Amino acid sequence: MNIAVQVSGTTSNLGPGFDCLGVALTLYNQFSFAPAEEFRCTIESTWSAEDTAQVSNGPDNLAYRAFGLLFDHLGKTTPPVELTIKMGVPLGRGFGSSATAIVGGLAAANAWLGKPLSVHEWLSLAVALEGHPDNVVPAALGGCQLALMGNDGLLTCPLSWHPEIALLVAVPSFTLSTTKARAVLPDSVPRSDAIYNLAHTALLAQGLASGRGDWLCEAMQDRLHQPYRWSLIPEAQSVRTAALAAGAWGVVISGAGPALLALAPTQERSRVAEAIAEVWPGAKVLHPQIDLQGCRCDVTTG
Repeated sequence: MNIAVQVSGTTSNLGPGFDCLGVALTLYNQFSFAPAEEFRCTIESTWSAEDTAQVSNGPDNLAYRAFGLLFDHLGKTTPPVELTIKMGVPLGRGFGSSATAIVGGLAAANAWLGKPLSVHEWLSLAVALEGHPDNVVPAALGGCQLALMGNDGLLTCPLSWHPEIALLVAVPSFTLSTTKARAVLPDSVPRSDAIYNLAHTALLAQGLASGRGDWLCEAMQDRLHQPYRWSLIPEAQSVRTAALAAGAWGVVISGAGPALLALAPTQERSRVAEAIAEVWPGAKVLHPQIDLQGCRCDVTTG
């Protein structure tokens, strides 16, 4: 038996939706689990050898830990496997690479055992392992997702995305650890900042659904995390200024960064991409689509 799982990278927060809002992108990591007498792991990346070197190929590999988590949850022994990872999601840039490993491992384990858990059940385990739902939920379900831990557990809510909203990402060559990006955040914020983000997140949901550029221009503003993180990303403000001048509605930090996300009218996508590339020549500017299918899991026998 061989379990092959494809999981999309994500961009999260979209400005004000800190730790609760994310979008699945057409950037993918692939995880293959096959029976073996002892654990083995092979890793390759389409981005860089440095990305490959940063991922453990031992039993502490995050995808294998997630795989084992589901076995532990069901009171079963985790089998040794041959794990093959093909990384198409840049590591440490703000695209939920850890979430892809968690979702990939849990989805594979559930398939290995004959799907004893629903997607919602194993996704709750993913949120517990990741610590927040903004990346794992869209990685598993696809699309744009609002997710939170409610009184009865994980609650997910798909959000509409207007077809005239283009999404661009600028991916720099350097990385930024989520730990460092979270370390600069304050332990508390003024009530006015909390209210500001509540209002802007609500407006963002309506702007994404309607395609109203005037709403999106305002809605992508944030006071909870970005004011403390911009200084961690050299040239970020120059990129933001150039993209807005070229017609983008907003530029925000993708996840914890350092990649940047721009939303723009579809007819201005090329112009915005050129403006970003001009001021940030060391970055790759991509315009992925939104992945609507979610995690794909194929089981082969023989």
